[in-house]
Amino acid sequence: MSVLLSVARLEAFYGASQILHGIGFDVARGEQVALIGRNGMGKTTLLRSLMGLVADCRGDVTFAGQDIRRAPPEAIARAGVALVPEGRGIFASLTVVENLTMAARPGSDGRQGWTLARIFELFPRLHQRRSNGGHQLSGGEQQMLTIGRALMTNPDLILIDEATEGLAPLVAQDIWKTLGVIRGEGIATIVVDKDFRSLARIADRTVLLSKGTVVFDGPPSQLIAQPQLLERHLGV
Repeated sequence: MSVLLSVARLEAFYGASQILHGIGFDVARGEQVALIGRNGMGKTTLLRSLMGLVADCRGDVTFAGQDIRRAPPEAIARAGVALVPEGRGIFASLTVVENLTMAARPGSDGRQGWTLARIFELFPRLHQRRSNGGHQLSGGEQQMLTIGRALMTNPDLILIDEATEGLAPLVAQDIWKTLGVIRGEGIATIVVDKDFRSLARIADRTVLLSKGTVVFDGPPSQLIAQPQLLERHLGV
């Protein structure tokens, strides 16, 4: 598979505090990468940096052959990157349909495979709640809506922060199945979640962060085979 995203020597700062220290990894087209680590290790900052949302960011980030490290978030989105943020970030005053259609646009190559009808096919619950406002949805429905909104941009890469945080087990299972569908569509993903075992079942590769550095990058099976590393950095 060809490389879609390449990150090298990435550093990120919030004021005088350095959060990322020389991060480097690649994501191939269609690859699903699990981004894991304890709280406060830099996972959210990394996703925000890739999306152009961290003001003081240094290093190299190349997406589909283009240097995007200095690009504004809207240009990165137009290039084919979508973000499912922690906290979901839906528009509470808009209906489900409005939340989805406001994000709709062709992909970077002009494709329009993800439509409103297809999102409703993927998430039947959203179809049932299509006229409800964002504030009237459950946490699981809001997460479905946020993922659906990202898909409506027909992206090449989706960044998903805390995929199942705070969701009931049955709803979380639906999200894991959805991530499998996305992978099957050839969309690359970087997924953050605390449920390493579930992530390991669907991810092609695992990137483990500790104190803003990469301490493991490889197949989930290799990480599972190193219980001391898991215990040291995840406590599992």
